[in-house]
Amino acid sequence: MAIKKFIQEYFDRGFSLIPLKNNSKVPAIRWKKYQYTKASLKEIEKWFITFDDPNIALITGLKLVAIDADDPSKLPELFKRLPEAEKTTRVKTKRPGYHFYFSNDGHKIRSTKNLFGLGIELKANGNYVVAPPSKIDNFTYQFLIPLSQIKPLPEKIIKYLEGTLPGIETGIKEGGQVPDGVEYKRKKALSLPRYSGLKVSCIKQILDRDLRSNKERNESLFILYNLLIQNNNKKEYARSYIVLKNKKISRPLSDEEIKSISEKSYNYKCSTIRDRLPYIKCEECEFRFKGGRLGMKNILVKNIRKLSGLDTKEKAILLLLGTHFEGETPQLSELVKYSKMDQRIVKEAIKGLKKKGFKVDIKIRGKAK
Repeated sequence: MAIKKFIQEYFDRGFSLIPLKNNSKVPAIRWKKYQYTKASLKEIEKWFITFDDPNIALITGLKLVAIDADDPSKLPELFKRLPEAEKTTRVKTKRPGYHFYFSNDGHKIRSTKNLFGLGIELKANGNYVVAPPSKIDNFTYQFLIPLSQIKPLPEKIIKYLEGTLPGIETGIKEGGQVPDGVEYKRKKALSLPRYSGLKVSCIKQILDRDLRSNKERNESLFILYNLLIQNNNKKEYARSYIVLKNKKISRPLSDEEIKSISEKSYNYKCSTIRDRLPYIKCEECEFRFKGGRLGMKNILVKNIRKLSGLDTKEKAILLLLGTHFEGETPQLSELVKYSKMDQRIVKEAIKGLKKKGFKVDIKIRGKAK
């Protein structure tokens, strides 16, 4: 089948398609917006003219959900837990492994790397799969079971996700209870205090991880608790959340250990989180400066029209806050150190920024100002 026929079939089924670089799994474009809007055929055709023999990826989420099984030895158990997987659309992948496609009727399903506790990845919101007829190192992705055989997303997957962590907006389960009073309601993630921080990438990464080693588990749960509080969630809610997460990991903490985690709270910097949790990656976080890319929440981007009205020292401090210290509340002494300016001048610059409407948070002797 010519590549145009693949594209047409994906498009006709309502799948969102993006180009990948030649011989690669890496997107050739900024692709996040295509989670919510589908490219037109004209736009897709332009990509395949502009880029050098690109591969194809399908965005997973609202229309497509895929199981990514890299270890064939786990397939018998997967088929036992989910018989639909054996019958639905199947793609042979490079590792070797398989992708199992399911159609999705708009339910908001989160991705997980530990579906049914088997260490198998479910690709849904915020993800994509390399699709046929893409080629990597002379291997061609191909359908073993065609798209015409695709099955609907099994309710067993939805129920599994609803029973693991709160914050999943499936709109399927109504009034069901999970531990410590956290309750699902239709079209809402939680019924007690609204979960704040859904777009904070490090929170999602901690939630998706199994936390097998003692050190990683202890550090991760402690940092998760504090991140929830930092993102304007009440302490009682944050504690309920880590209790639920703790029950779903391979080697959970005792009740006493969980209690000790929630006795104190700290305001963590992004750099400290990365140091203590090496598995955290900031590349997709919209709050971070990423190698020349500024997210929409960045202080420089949000206030771009005001930049021309700043003096030199104000611009210097704002640049530090928008790059090196983005997502953090730095100490005054740190701004002095990195700006190489006198403390008095730094204070004047901060005062000037605040007068001009910039939301600038710094710490003076341990207290946020």
